[in-house]
Amino acid sequence: MAVRPGLWPALLGIALASWLHGSGAQQSATVANPVPGANPDLLPHFLVEPEDVYIVKNKPVLLVCKALPATQIFFKCNGEWVRQVDHVIERSTDDSSGLPAMEVRINVSRQQVEKVFGLEEYWCQCVAWSSSGTTKSQKAYIRIAYLRKNFEQEPLAKEVSLEQGIVLPCRPPEGIPPAEVEWLRNEDLVDPSLDPNVYITREHSLVVRQARLADTANYTCVAKNIVARRRSASAAVIVYVNGGWSTWTEWSVCSASCGRGWQKRSRSCTNPAPLNGGAFCEGQNVQKTACATLCPVDGSWSPWSKWSACGLDCTHWRSRECSDPAPRNGGEECRGTDLDTRNCTSDLCVHTASRPEDVALYVGLIAVAVCLLLLLLVLILVYCRKKEGLDSDVADSSILTSGFQPVSIKPSKADNPHLLTIQPDLSTTTTTCQGSLCPRQDGTSPKFQLANGHLLSPLSGGRHTLHHSSPTSEAEDFVSRLSTQNYFRSLPRGTSNMTYGTFNFLGGRLMIPNTGISLLIPPDAIPRGKIYEIYLTLHKPEDVRLPLAGCQTLLSPIVSCGPPGVLLTRPVILAMDHCGEPCPESWSLRLKKQSCEGSWEDVLHLGEEAPSHLYYCQLEAGACYVFTEQLGRFALVGEALSVAATKRLKLLLFAPVACTSLEYNIRVYCLHDTHDALKEVVQLEKQLGGQLIQEPRVLHFKDSYHNLRLSIHDVPSSLWKSKLLVSYQEIPFYHIWNGTQQYLHCAFTLERVSPSTSDLACKVWVWQVEGDGQSFNINFNITKDTRFAELLALESEGGVPALVGPSAFKIPFLIRQKIITSLDPPCSRGADWRTLAQKLHLDSHLSFFASKPSPTAMILNLWEARHFPNGNLSQLAAAVAGLGQPDAGLFTVSEAEC
Repeated sequence: MAVRPGLWPALLGIALASWLHGSGAQQSATVANPVPGANPDLLPHFLVEPEDVYIVKNKPVLLVCKALPATQIFFKCNGEWVRQVDHVIERSTDDSSGLPAMEVRINVSRQQVEKVFGLEEYWCQCVAWSSSGTTKSQKAYIRIAYLRKNFEQEPLAKEVSLEQGIVLPCRPPEGIPPAEVEWLRNEDLVDPSLDPNVYITREHSLVVRQARLADTANYTCVAKNIVARRRSASAAVIVYVNGGWSTWTEWSVCSASCGRGWQKRSRSCTNPAPLNGGAFCEGQNVQKTACATLCPVDGSWSPWSKWSACGLDCTHWRSRECSDPAPRNGGEECRGTDLDTRNCTSDLCVHTASRPEDVALYVGLIAVAVCLLLLLLVLILVYCRKKEGLDSDVADSSILTSGFQPVSIKPSKADNPHLLTIQPDLSTTTTTCQGSLCPRQDGTSPKFQLANGHLLSPLSGGRHTLHHSSPTSEAEDFVSRLSTQNYFRSLPRGTSNMTYGTFNFLGGRLMIPNTGISLLIPPDAIPRGKIYEIYLTLHKPEDVRLPLAGCQTLLSPIVSCGPPGVLLTRPVILAMDHCGEPCPESWSLRLKKQSCEGSWEDVLHLGEEAPSHLYYCQLEAGACYVFTEQLGRFALVGEALSVAATKRLKLLLFAPVACTSLEYNIRVYCLHDTHDALKEVVQLEKQLGGQLIQEPRVLHFKDSYHNLRLSIHDVPSSLWKSKLLVSYQEIPFYHIWNGTQQYLHCAFTLERVSPSTSDLACKVWVWQVEGDGQSFNINFNITKDTRFAELLALESEGGVPALVGPSAFKIPFLIRQKIITSLDPPCSRGADWRTLAQKLHLDSHLSFFASKPSPTAMILNLWEARHFPNGNLSQLAAAVAGLGQPDAGLFTVSEAEC
């Protein structure tokens, strides 16, 4: 379109004035400048505005602007008006309104943009005029697109083990617009939406959560924008599998059928077989051992005995035995007969008919025999009835009071620390207990002392017998009796992890030393008149099939107490360790019990207990106390609710006490942080001749599906040489998490350069991938350093494994009864069992205690289970004294009670 010569300067003047008038407005949005007094509805409005655009290579870009109504439209780029000749203008009339419309286009070249490159960004804007004023469009930025050739970071080749995580970093080349990134696996596009095992981070790194064999490939990072497409160098990822041994075959038959020989067994590196350069199994694939087969011994007859007297049938006999020697080890039996009969009168014996007096003699003998038999049966019945009434006899003889002598009752001072002490009467003679149920007198405790004799009166004849696991013959006999029942065939056939005793209504306690496992049988838990032989057994997880579903894990040892089905009138308390970090938000904890048919059932969901339930559990940091009225086999199982759920693993480092060769093995054990697992490892290392070389550490193992890694570092190469072929060893996550193996271990084999080398300094790291870790700094002399040997010395837990009667409890029986009688009834001032539970930090179990006939007895039973044998009676006395009971003589024994 042509403009008259005189009109162009005028338009420029109007445009400049309008521009200056709107210079304070926002430059990136449409701005209207109406003429004063004009109709604002006739101001230009843009139907099309210029938009941001990129210049690719040398191709110019087109900017378009269209407004209605509009008499003139001009572009302004970077503050300068575009020449009129560079505008392509099209005029039209809007059909609906009849107003004039105008469309203007300009081309912007690469050279125009490069003139201002580095100073500021190049931009253009439309200005439209009408009779009512001017309107400015939004700014459109014109940028030169490019993509550099070199990646800022390229992926690198990796070798990873199976199920290990893979991270391939990629930082694309600089470019405008920024490059988009995609990944190729063997030239095939990696799509995270189709494979949940992979994802691409915001930084464009490719992450494989758990490496699979199918992930072995060449990976390429591809960056692209509107200008170009760049490819990184390919990174080869190899997923290798370390070999694992299969289980050992059965031992072969001894090579010698008689005498000394050898036998062997084998295994293969196929569980799994090494793949893609994975390490071959360490160790031998064949084991040989000496064997001795007993040679068969054929039996031989002993000399004949003397001839017997001649009998009524005119014969006599003699005998011999196949015992000189007796047949052994498959030897042949003696040939011939063991009895020889001959005629002793040379066939001259005369048989006479029975006379009447002989018949009378025989009848009389038979009558005497029948009478003796009846008498024997009567004696047996009388004996059995007396034995059944044993407990009733004991209860009727007032044994609970005969052990105390009259005392003088004096009011105690307010600050008297011996509030619960029974003062003795020194003028009387101490009663001596002779029965086998005589309790243990604890002279070290300053509280609850029994002044004059025991709570039990002497029992004549030792009618009660206390069984415990120290005599091997009795233990084996007890186990053999249990093994005849179907339910107990899985019990261990040894006595190191088993204890038992005979109990009545007085109660008692069973303990398996050095395992943290005990069974408290409170008084009156066994009905009066009954005597039970009760056992307590610790099982190895591999000996008992405990099915675990989903993410469940075994947190405690598997413990049996029985026999099942016995009648209990009060709950017993089973105490055992656990290795879980108790956090209600992270764990779902369940108590499992095995039925007589062998199936496992959830009998308790911790946190959802009903007060009237048969089972209840007090969970603490490292132990749990299970109230149960039914004996059986129990285990604590946990299911992680989040990755914050952790198990405590105890890390132990062992090495040989004596090193006679150049090789030296450091064994690292990862076991549950429980006393029973520690006991098993210590016993194993004693057999292997090992010693502890570092203080044990605790590692918190998370439910994150990441493996446990072990490595050794900083080994002095001038003195030692590591025989480890890889940088670290791994224990798979599931081997640790399922809990069926109480301990796992890895070995690091070092070789001395010289036999005289004795000093070893190195570091052993144990850590979970993306989790907790521990570092051991080893620095000791392998020939004489034993400073850590005493750290694992097994301590005795309260003497004998079985305690019967009052000796099993810290609180004397009569004082316990007084506390129960005083605190069970509700008190308006709050001085009852509820306040005692609060003082002992047991107020979270009030509903359970309230559901029992005697809440105070439940509280005292739990205190006994938690604090035996080292419980502080002073603290309990202070808690009871703080209740403010009005009776000053509540905890003393009066003369009338004696």
